[in-house]
Amino acid sequence: MYQTIQLRCQALANNFKEIPPERVALLDQLAQHISQKLQEGKPVNLIYVCTHNSRRSHLGQVWAKTAAKFYGFDVNTFSAGTEVTAFNPNAINALANAGFVIEKYKEGDNPHYKVFLGDGMYSECFSKTTIDDSLPKQNFIAVMTCGHADENCPFIPGTDLRIATTYNDPKAYDNTVLQDEKYTERSNQIAMECLYLFSKVKTKN
Repeated sequence: MYQTIQLRCQALANNFKEIPPERVALLDQLAQHISQKLQEGKPVNLIYVCTHNSRRSHLGQVWAKTAAKFYGFDVNTFSAGTEVTAFNPNAINALANAGFVIEKYKEGDNPHYKVFLGDGMYSECFSKTTIDDSLPKQNFIAVMTCGHADENCPFIPGTDLRIATTYNDPKAYDNTVLQDEKYTERSNQIAMECLYLFSKVKTKN
């Protein structure tokens, strides 16, 4: 893992007390489910879902993989939406500022990226719906990152757990003086909760 990301993880892991109790309860429920899968020797597949699969869901996908690695676990993380758009440049910048190395490997209206957290360790990020061929079709956990997707995607076939850890959309600050600050804030919030999640998985395994 790149040193900058390692240091960010260490700093965020020192501040779990900032996570509100109601969110701790949700994350504990998710940690219990992941721990059970690991104890049974089953793969862990996490799909982070948001309407446009452009911001929060990608941050979830990347930080969940990173947090798992930080605590010594290998899990499969993905993201999806109810509509196809593109991985938002402001979300990409927030990850780059956190220390990730981001490479575009497919051009177009919906570019494909590799987001590296270390040498040979990366997430493949592009916008897609929940029925995309690149996603697992069964035995996966759907983590809903926005209320709109949670309300408008009432059934996702193949899930063994669906849980809503929704986040405010940094899109509200696009093209304002607070844009970079708010995207970093959301990235750090998602990162901290992913780190807390896998810290709890660590204590159970």
